[in-house]
Amino acid sequence: MDLGKWMNGLLIEWGVKPNVANMFDESIIAVLMIVVAFGVDFIFQAIFVGSMKRYTKKNPHRWNLLVMKRKVVNNVIHLIAGIVIYYLLPLAFIHGKKILEIAQKVCVIYIIIMILLVINGCVLLILDFYQSRASLKNTPLKGFAQVVQVIVFFIGAIVIIAIIVGKSPAGLLTGLGASAAILMLVFKDTILGFVAGIQLSANDMLRLGDWIELPSGDANGVVEDITLNTVKVRNFDNTISTVPPYSLVSAPFQNWRGMAESGGRRVSKDIYIDITTLKFYDADELDKLLKSIPLLNDYKQPENMPPVNIQLFRVYVEKYIRSLDIVNQELDIIISHKQSTEYGIPIMIYFFLSNKEWHDFEVEQSNVMDHIMAMVPQFGLKIYQYS
Repeated sequence: MDLGKWMNGLLIEWGVKPNVANMFDESIIAVLMIVVAFGVDFIFQAIFVGSMKRYTKKNPHRWNLLVMKRKVVNNVIHLIAGIVIYYLLPLAFIHGKKILEIAQKVCVIYIIIMILLVINGCVLLILDFYQSRASLKNTPLKGFAQVVQVIVFFIGAIVIIAIIVGKSPAGLLTGLGASAAILMLVFKDTILGFVAGIQLSANDMLRLGDWIELPSGDANGVVEDITLNTVKVRNFDNTISTVPPYSLVSAPFQNWRGMAESGGRRVSKDIYIDITTLKFYDADELDKLLKSIPLLNDYKQPENMPPVNIQLFRVYVEKYIRSLDIVNQELDIIISHKQSTEYGIPIMIYFFLSNKEWHDFEVEQSNVMDHIMAMVPQFGLKIYQYS
């Protein structure tokens, strides 16, 4: 108060009009208060944030790393500076009530923004903490965090607008109720994404790291990110597809997680045998064949059933697949004769490889099928080839 009077008198002595002097000296005092407040803010940042940085460097625990990453302490200190300025402003603006009112509004808006940043930092900190846990790493929590962020910032925006126009926040919200249809239209994707996110999470339909495939062909790859409005998929050609979450709920899609978590990856191939090459074996031909193929040494001919070359071929293929270490022997192995077609007789070869990694799987299944097709002529058979 004494400082204000002294400065006011000094300005009047210099020839400044009293009303201008009142406004000018109050503005100078207000600026000095702001400088002091932010000076204190800088000192507190150096003390507390600097101490936490040093502590984190020596003891890098999960919680303090996340606190530093999301700058929660920084924003709390900024908030304190805003509160200090708000309560000191009346000491500066004694005569300029209108200026005081405007300055306090600006200060309150600053405080609200800092509160929003602190809450946002806490939400992200909690999200990071739970995503760093192995049991929850693949849970799509990001969408729920974004919903909280939208709600918090929406309420904060309403309060800020209410302060600017000088109305009650409750009154503004009531007025917005009449515009619910417009809000529904504006936030349609957000609302649909939120509902879809709940369904995807509650039914465990999608996780980070899942390989998904859409029938439309819009995406075929690994899920990298799940947000409120998009699911980001890295396709196998390294392109990125973004899919709305609600499209995964409203339309079917294929999730290969079951295969990844199972004991093997399925191989299902058909070999078409030329029907004109089927024949019966006589005793000499059968004996010669069994001696030439070690896997058929223990073959027992059914009574009253002359052996057919395609039957022996199916027996060989099953024995060959059962002899391979790369095949999961606990899962189904089926070699079956399917309905004849104009392309010949399809022999279905169905089994599971233990190695599910894409590159190795393709190489191993190709090696198995190469061997099987190369053995077809050994049984006097021929693979059908259209000419």
